[in-house]
Amino acid sequence: MSLYGTMRTGVSGMNAQSNRLSTVAENIANANTTGYKRASTEFSSMILPSSNGAYNSGGVQTQVRYSISEQGATTYTTSGSDLAIDGGGFFIVEGANGQEYLTRAGAFVPDKEGNLVNAAGFTLMGYEYQAGADPTVVVNGFDGLTKVNLSSEGLVAQGSTTGSMGANLPSGAAVGDASTTSLVVYDSQGNTRILDFVYTKTAANNWSVEIRDRATYTAGPPATGVLGTAALAFDASGALTTSPATLTTTAMTGLPGTGANLAAITIDLTKTTQLGYAFNSDGGTIDGNAPSKVAGFQIDSDGIVYVKYENGKLDPRYRIALANVQSPDKLLPESGNVYSQGVDSGVIITGFAGAGNFGEILSGALESSNVDIAEELTAMIESQRNYTANSKVFQTGAELLDVLVNLKR
Repeated sequence: MSLYGTMRTGVSGMNAQSNRLSTVAENIANANTTGYKRASTEFSSMILPSSNGAYNSGGVQTQVRYSISEQGATTYTTSGSDLAIDGGGFFIVEGANGQEYLTRAGAFVPDKEGNLVNAAGFTLMGYEYQAGADPTVVVNGFDGLTKVNLSSEGLVAQGSTTGSMGANLPSGAAVGDASTTSLVVYDSQGNTRILDFVYTKTAANNWSVEIRDRATYTAGPPATGVLGTAALAFDASGALTTSPATLTTTAMTGLPGTGANLAAITIDLTKTTQLGYAFNSDGGTIDGNAPSKVAGFQIDSDGIVYVKYENGKLDPRYRIALANVQSPDKLLPESGNVYSQGVDSGVIITGFAGAGNFGEILSGALESSNVDIAEELTAMIESQRNYTANSKVFQTGAELLDVLVNLKR
């Protein structure tokens, strides 16, 4: 065995233990870093060819691994913008350079522009909300993503465009009998208007419904303020047979006193019945709202971000996107507790919370570091002892080399 080889082996061991101490130091330093994933040092032997008469000592090499797929404990906070993922997946964030990254660090707060930004300065990304339709899931790309922005828009009003009205019409009513109910709707400036629904029996199993604007209606002739009429037919069991059972009102422009517009409103009448019971309305529903200030926001477990108004209305704005890869532990760690796609990690697949292998999003919660301090301190002591032992090997080799050099003296 070469004395130089002995010294090289000792140096190799010291380098390996030094690498292990480095990961231990990093883990301890980030024990309280939100979403941090523990680093560990794996050892593998290096073997050199040997002959029957002499042995050549090899060494050891190290590889750093990250426990990215290991979830940390969940801690709850009082901030609704703090987010954690209960299960698989990563938040998609954008850096200052415009590049997208993956992260589990969900300590987001609105910046001066209203964008949700975490402690490392990365901006949360999502899709603009589309009612009844999810954006197409993208493989190996982030097309269609936008910054999640919660900036206040001041007073916000929305005119009505869709609604519904259900009612039971008394089957025993005489031809010509009429019943009335009403629905409050909103014009383009958020002012309220009252629409009257007048149901009149025209024949057995047949009724008509007339929608009137209460402020402008006159009986005539000719009648004014009538925004729409429809005929309703029922079968012998009292179920509505008219199809489609919708009525779209006539739009009103330049309303007196305000100059606002009342858009054409599509009313769903499918819940109308004709049974042997007194006239009874379900009260109806309508979209739109009166002017109201933004009072905050709310994020549900599916990742839908709602803007909350003072009147209690929730307006869905965004849906937070999640991403994952086939081998999360092979992602490449970057500064700021984020990850980028690696050669061995597999392609990035985007999706939504609760779908497939993606976990649920917890609002008002954070994922803690998965570092175990007791385990790290134990590893530190082991590395210290092993480093000292390897240094003794190097020292012994150096002393033997001195003996060899001094033989001729």
